[in-house]
Order: sequence, then structure tokens, then C-alpha cells
Amino acid sequence: MADLKLVDIAKAYGDVKVLSHIDLTIKAGELIVFVGPSGCGKSTLLRMIAGLEKITSGVLEIDGQVMNDVPPAQRGIAMVFQSYALYPHMTVRDNMAFALKIARQTPAEIRAAVDNAARILQLTPYLDRLPKALSGGQRQRVAIGRAIVRDPKVYLFDEPLSNLDAALRVATRIEIAQLKEQMPDRTMIYVTHDQVEAMTLASRIVVLAGGGISQVGTPLDLYERPENEFVAQFIGSPAMNILPGEIIETGKSTTVRLKGGSATAAIATPASMMGAKVNLGVRPEDLTPTKGAGLYTGRVDIVEALGEVTLLYFEHQGDTHGMIAKLPGIHADLRHSTVTLTADPAKLHLFHNGRSLLYP
Repeated sequence: MADLKLVDIAKAYGDVKVLSHIDLTIKAGELIVFVGPSGCGKSTLLRMIAGLEKITSGVLEIDGQVMNDVPPAQRGIAMVFQSYALYPHMTVRDNMAFALKIARQTPAEIRAAVDNAARILQLTPYLDRLPKALSGGQRQRVAIGRAIVRDPKVYLFDEPLSNLDAALRVATRIEIAQLKEQMPDRTMIYVTHDQVEAMTLASRIVVLAGGGISQVGTPLDLYERPENEFVAQFIGSPAMNILPGEIIETGKSTTVRLKGGSATAAIATPASMMGAKVNLGVRPEDLTPTKGAGLYTGRVDIVEALGEVTLLYFEHQGDTHGMIAKLPGIHADLRHSTVTLTADPAKLHLFHNGRSLLYP
């Protein structure tokens, strides 16, 4: 078991700052997922933990030991890359055993470790095959098996499913979740740009943006209680709708005047917020059509009927971006219709200067 602690970690390439003020404690046995837009530094942060990138400033600790200058091979870490990085001329067994041979373990120890990893990953029938005879998902399992045999304190996954097709991504994601259940005391850090992977695998999610951490929390925390507009729109698909408005009533709940409507959110605000310019956030799946007054009225421009749900894309209205509503069932007949939308006050979010009013 291994705890990781990152204290004021920063990374710069010359005058270009990539990451700064990264403070994060990862508890033993957690599966932490780093997410964020392209170029936010999530893979760079993972590589600093692995020792593949030099830490510009700050302190990295594993089990209370400072690791800044410890070589990668001595950190008790195994990394799984998105490119598999398998030796094409070696069998599956030899690929998985390679690191153990370098470490001069006995043949009996190597066989036991490889057989155990193959059993966990359901690779036993493929041990004598070359990588070219395997599917993409099987190759990725071999790469994971190569990490398992080393019995590391910490597993690092750098977008391991990005090279797989949709069906294989789902199957391999489930296998990784099952792998974590079989090794509950192992700490795992996983980098992805896929929200579904993050939401389904993570004990906690670390959202990175602008060279720092935007929010850390459980998947449901980030979905239900985003601390800022960036997290609110980054987590969830389609993204949260944001509508500009003005507070016209404060107290235990808050009423906001919007362009063409109004909404009351179950969020307490002080009297000093009266008249403040705010942004109201509402997730597409929390919107429902209504015959009465609502928070938004617009003309449906595009309908995407996906079977179990229908996505309605509304036309842009001046400075207000087109809304997206996600309704259960099929509603193909709503295209080019004018629809009024409403939402449960408990499902609404308010942001002032980019920060959530749930966190005054």
C-alpha cells in the first residue's frame, strides 16, 4: 500500500509554465483519475510522478519518502502507456516476464508471477502468442499484465484505452475496474480525456485546467456540486447550459431574471447579492418541456434521436448560446417547434465571477 503526496509541485520548460501549485494527497488504495482539456498537463503530471519528467519545484512523497531525485526504477511504480510498448518479437509470456528477468528473479518466481497475472487478466490461452496475433484490447491487457507482475506500490495509466475502438474501450474499462477490485490495496492513477472512464472508474477525480487543479472530488461531487463554471461544463455530456441573468430575489432561495424567462434556484444568497450579474447553470438532462412559464423558450433547430434519449439543440438567441435539452424517449416531432423549458429548483446552479454560489 502506498500514499502519495504532492506539495506545491510545478513544472516549467524554460519560461513556459505548464503546471504550478499542485497540492494533492492520494490515499493508499485509491483509484485517482486526472482529467482535463488537451494540453492541461495531466500526462506531464503523471510522468513527473513516474520520474520520467523532472520536477521543477515542489516535493513528491511516496509512503513518506521524498522521491524527487529517486530514479524511476526505484520508485515502486509501474506505468501502462497508451501505445502498449510491447516487444513484437517476444511472446506474451516473455513480454510480461522481461522486467523480472532483468531483476534476476528465479525462473520459478517469474513463472508464478506471470501465470498469476495472466489468470487475473484472462490471458492464459495467449501466453505463447506474439503481440501481432492479438487484438488491441488483448495487447493492452498484456501491457497491464507486464505492470502487475512487478507488484508495484503504484500503478500509472496514461490514456490506456485511447487506441481502442468503442466496443473494446467498454470491455477493457470493465476489466480495469475488475482488476482494481481484485487489488483493493493498490494505488492507481489514471489519465484520460474520456468522461465515462473517469466517472465509472475513479474513487476521486482531479480536474486540471489552466496549469492547476480546478477541483478534486468523487465523480458525483463534481457532477452535482461543481465549484466553478469550468468544472460544471467539463463534467457531464452534453455540457451544462449556462444562461446569463440577474438576481432579483434573495433569501433561502434565489430568483434570477433571464432573457425571456426567470428561474428560482434552491440556493441561499444574502441580500447584498440583489441585482448581481450571475450565470445560471442547468444540465441538459434536468430540463423538461412545459406549457407554462419557464426559464427558457426557443426554437428547436436540430433533433438527435438516440433511442433511449433525444437531444434537442435550440437556435442561438443573440448573446445566449443555443440550449441543449436531453429528454427521455423519442421526440423527433419537436424539430422546428418552439419549446419552453423548465427545471427543478434543486437542480439549478448559480455562478458569480466564475465561482459557484453553493460555495460562498
